[in-house]
Amino acid sequence: MSETKDRPYHHGDLRRALTDTALAMLAASRNWSFTLREVARRTGVSHAAPYKHFRDREELLRELARIGFVRLGRAMTAAMASDGPSARAKFIAGARACIDFALDDPGLYRLMFSGDADKAADPRLHDAAMETFGIFLHLLQKGQRDGSFRPVATNALAAAGWAQVHGLAMLAIDGQLLEEKVGTEPVRAALDVLLDGMCA
Repeated sequence: MSETKDRPYHHGDLRRALTDTALAMLAASRNWSFTLREVARRTGVSHAAPYKHFRDREELLRELARIGFVRLGRAMTAAMASDGPSARAKFIAGARACIDFALDDPGLYRLMFSGDADKAADPRLHDAAMETFGIFLHLLQKGQRDGSFRPVATNALAAAGWAQVHGLAMLAIDGQLLEEKVGTEPVRAALDVLLDGMCA
């Protein structure tokens, strides 16, 4: 009798089944201390099965991070498309989408920016991360052309904007945006201060 009989996975896309299981484990535990063996067990396959698709645990983690960047990019794009026409409004919408994403799946968000998601080791992960960063960069470039943003080095604007948004996301995850420290609407207040400096 097969050791995988009556377990959740039986056939089909094993790579996707493994990543779906690992994403669910990451969401539940908010950390990535699990092993490939545990992912295999929860997927319902043999301990050796994951190695058909992932060389090691680190490769699986990089794939989870890549998926995270793709999802984040989609969330930001959708939010920015549905908001008002101004560059400022779109920036705020994209920033809020990023922070909401982090709050909804803090384990995945932390992994995406951790040393365990080594972008230099995986071109697909690197490209996904750069594409997501490029959403803000493109908005800033377009805003500079129409006079919405200051005519300074675009990379400097992008670095300042990304640092602010990422910092707010991490503080939100850690429950550090306390009213007694930063007021009742800290995200909007911080973004307004940032944009007052960035906008023309």
